[in-house]
Amino acid sequence: MSHDHSHDLGPTADASVRLAKPTDAPAVGVVQSAVWTQAYAGRLPDEVIALFEAPAFAKAWRESLENPPEGVHRLLVARAGEQVVGFAAVGPSQDPDTGQACGELTAIGVHPGARRMGHGSRLLNACVDTLRGAGAEDLTTWVLADDDSTRAFLVASGLGPDGAFRDRVVSPDGDTLREVRLVASLATDEAP
Repeated sequence: MSHDHSHDLGPTADASVRLAKPTDAPAVGVVQSAVWTQAYAGRLPDEVIALFEAPAFAKAWRESLENPPEGVHRLLVARAGEQVVGFAAVGPSQDPDTGQACGELTAIGVHPGARRMGHGSRLLNACVDTLRGAGAEDLTTWVLADDDSTRAFLVASGLGPDGAFRDRVVSPDGDTLREVRLVASLATDEAP
């Protein structure tokens, strides 16, 4: 008697995170343009937001992927099937008050149309794994002080404010936006 042991398990999620390739730059540019436009709407002058164009972001990402800066800098992409729907960049912390073993999440974003599907969590977990693999003991990131949703996501993931803040100049007229720093230990029992 022959038995067919194949079972239809129904639809499965085809979501993944991997290191970006130069050919991903256009898709990352599209995602970054959408994320930054939404994140900075009402916070920056319209003429500054108009500069958030996908081709400009794509060009910068392609150049950094083809000629990476010194140190452990990585761009990761979240994918739904073959489509890039999110990105995250990590590197060594640039803050003068952090040690050599501190990594920084320099950017993270998921396209507004692909949020609440786990892509941000997968990206953040991959960033932690990448930084741990490079010997980082701590993780920092900067977030807009009034970006409640991004901050809530990061805090729920295990990061917390350490009291540091900075006022970043964001327009030719000298307008500034306040950013706060969030930190986490990458020790295996404490990390996000």
